[in-house]
Amino acid sequence: MRALKSLPWLAWFFAATLAAQEAPPPGPTPRFLTSRTSGVTLSLPAEEDAFLFAIFGDRTGGPAAGVKILAQAVADVELIGPDLVMTVGDLIEGYNETPQWLDQMREFRSIMGRLERPWFPVVGNHDLYWRGKGTPPEREHEDDYEAHFGPLWYAFAHKGCWFVCLHSDEDDPEQGDKTFNEPRGQRMSAEQFAWLDATLAQTAGARHVFVFLHHPRWLGRNYGDDWQRVHARLVAAGNVSAVFAGHIHQMRYDGERDGIEYFALATVGGSQEGIAPAAGFLHEFHLVMVRASGIDVATLPVGEVIDPRAITGEVNEQVRLLAGALPGSIAGAARFSAERAWSELSVELRNPTTRLAEFTLTPHSDDSRWRFHPDHQHVALAPGAAQSVKLHARHALALPDDDTRVPELRLAAEWLTDGRRFPLPERVVPIAIDLAALPRAAAPAAGATDRVLALDGSGACARIDSARLELPDGPFTVEGWFLPEALPDRAGLVCKTESSEYGLFARGDRAEFLVHLAGAYVTVTAEAPRLALGRWHHLAGVFDGAEVRLYVDGRLAARAAGAGSRTRNRHPLLIGADVNGHGAATDPFSGRLDALRISTAARYSDASFAPTRALPIDTATLLALDMEERAGPWLLDGSGGGRVAELVGGATIEGLE
Repeated sequence: MRALKSLPWLAWFFAATLAAQEAPPPGPTPRFLTSRTSGVTLSLPAEEDAFLFAIFGDRTGGPAAGVKILAQAVADVELIGPDLVMTVGDLIEGYNETPQWLDQMREFRSIMGRLERPWFPVVGNHDLYWRGKGTPPEREHEDDYEAHFGPLWYAFAHKGCWFVCLHSDEDDPEQGDKTFNEPRGQRMSAEQFAWLDATLAQTAGARHVFVFLHHPRWLGRNYGDDWQRVHARLVAAGNVSAVFAGHIHQMRYDGERDGIEYFALATVGGSQEGIAPAAGFLHEFHLVMVRASGIDVATLPVGEVIDPRAITGEVNEQVRLLAGALPGSIAGAARFSAERAWSELSVELRNPTTRLAEFTLTPHSDDSRWRFHPDHQHVALAPGAAQSVKLHARHALALPDDDTRVPELRLAAEWLTDGRRFPLPERVVPIAIDLAALPRAAAPAAGATDRVLALDGSGACARIDSARLELPDGPFTVEGWFLPEALPDRAGLVCKTESSEYGLFARGDRAEFLVHLAGAYVTVTAEAPRLALGRWHHLAGVFDGAEVRLYVDGRLAARAAGAGSRTRNRHPLLIGADVNGHGAATDPFSGRLDALRISTAARYSDASFAPTRALPIDTATLLALDMEERAGPWLLDGSGGGRVAELVGGATIEGLE
């Protein structure tokens, strides 16, 4: 016997034993236990004989690989553990002679045999229709079906409910053939009607009756109107809750008719158009929860059920390792060239995990004039392996135009274990453009239309990568002209913030400037002059090493002491929005911007000055965007530093008369 090492535990055990001996005889076990008090009363679920069952749609008409989808559905259902599984027909491809039929039957039964729960078939046209040489057997494949799958129609009981399975492909009594394309072949025989009447009488005391058949005859069309006779009997029974069918390979709900719900299922491996999975064109199975009060029906796409026992600590750790090793950048830059020269790029892939990893690299651009070679690549890396992957890019034009878009690389990765693949979310890595050689547009002629940056407040802005705009520590000035068309509570004007750097904002009708110094923001907000809609304002934020100042229309509007080093980040500078921790735009500005300048000096120190629209360029000018010079989606910097600002999110350049 294992030694007891915890004396407090032993004391508790004897105390609990003594209390149990002195307690009154046990009564009903309470359903809620706690040693705490609370002002909240938690509602307990009703204690009732509820159960769950699954329903599979058609398997046939699709590729041979459809059996793999069926196998996945079986694996999914095993994880869920319903009481039973129903099918609604078209189990095998059929339309063949008996030897081929038997092979397909064995394949289907072997897959369904993996279920630990019982499954019940409903017969469909593919399961019965005979095709081959010579005269077909009198009942086509009906005898084969009943010998290997079950009766053509039957019913069974489970937990106070009945399941009724009908045969919707009986022979046409006059011509003796089978067809679902004409109403003559979709009429229930007197024999099956007699059985259905007797069965409904026998199930009169059931909580629920569920009816299953292959063809959704209630749709009419080529099915004719014979279902009306069946529906009348189901209504008269008074306890039929739902009818389920398949055949049409798309999921649909036809509502409640006289208290009976009608459902058609899509597929589990059958031919599938996949027009819109969310609209019912998919591989799926239904789950039905049955309670005394009614039923709840839900659909699960095949392959979407996750086995929690498969997500081990190793999976967590190894996938995290692989995600951390995915490249965030591409070596090299694509370029425009009159010689149409290929731009060579490379991506470094590595697999730091203990198992195989597979990668798919796909260059892409919304600008179809980009050409990539190869157009995609698949790479498999053994544990600990690394590989440099080469690709090439060029544009069909020598120079960018207004329709030019920046290309990107889409990177998909999967981590493989025995029999399972764990896909990571696709990563999009921008492909850099060699912007140093971009041509400068000619300056507009004197008197021509002035051009400004136009933003609609939806996230459009201009973006400058951090590496292209290195503002040194020490004094600096951020200034520009702004015309607001809306004044929300917060809008970013020129920002490189996120608990660091600096930002110029509009807070409603008040301008604001902040700089992150010595670990905290120094913020100055202008109480006056106030910003006005539809009016141009010059704003300037200044840091001189000892003080942070804000000027509005040339007037000193706010000031605060501030000193120390500026906290840095690697986020882009956004013009017309604030930047979040992922480098994306937030708090967008709606209006017009012009004559933006960032300087490495404190340009203004007096109480006032006369701002000009044309800002001079000197040795202290780090960035100057007058919105006049542009190459495709890039605004060109007039400071001589070769910097560019990319227009993103629908930002445009417009003229002002």
